[in-house]
Amino acid sequence: MTRARASSLLRHLPLALAVLVLVLLLAAPQLFRPLFATVNPLGATAIYDRASLWSLTLDHLEIVLAAGLVSTIVAVLLGIVVTRRDGAEFMPFARTLTNLGQAFPPVAVLAIAVPLLGFGFRPTFVALFAYGLLPIFENTVAGLRSVPPQTIEAARGMGMSRGRILREVELPLAAPLILAGIRISTIINFGTATIGSTVGAKGLGEIIVAGLQSNNTAYILQGGVAVALLAILFDRIFAIAISRTSRHRAVPA
Repeated sequence: MTRARASSLLRHLPLALAVLVLVLLLAAPQLFRPLFATVNPLGATAIYDRASLWSLTLDHLEIVLAAGLVSTIVAVLLGIVVTRRDGAEFMPFARTLTNLGQAFPPVAVLAIAVPLLGFGFRPTFVALFAYGLLPIFENTVAGLRSVPPQTIEAARGMGMSRGRILREVELPLAAPLILAGIRISTIINFGTATIGSTVGAKGLGEIIVAGLQSNNTAYILQGGVAVALLAILFDRIFAIAISRTSRHRAVPA
């Protein structure tokens, strides 16, 4: 095995381990009973069995990825607008808007959203959407501003329109930074989404909340490990995507 091959395998080892342990935890949780039993109150159930772990994981993924998708669309569009000459004046407004989600804790957003939207998916979605805007917006602005002016001028000299320059030059060159912002937002929201279970949203937070209510440390550990593994998995996926976009980033001389 060559050194380059060995290095590549080592880089992907955390991702492979995260996938393996997560699949085993979801498909055969009984395998982990001895581990969880060591922290469990005497006589209490060590493995959460009130709902399917697969189902709760899919629900958790659904709300995090749905909120992340909408946050990405809104934040990237705002970043594009404020980095155009005609939209620069809207930067203070855009920055204030994206900062609001970070200024209010997700619990506070839930408290406001529940009376308006009811319990379950919708208030949690709103909280995650608002919380995820800032890192994506700031990285989009930084990425677009980092594109060398001479590169844009060269594109104009080739007769490219402003829309085409944005699509084929600016966004591809800014992609590593934009992806880094999406990565931060997504990883944070995997943990933040657990609080949605306090207002009836389905997800892995249900296991943690059940553990807190029954003083069952095994449940808390089980839910926490599943969320952490999901975060590690997506962190590595984004790391690979960022590495590839950075490698293929070509700046014309």
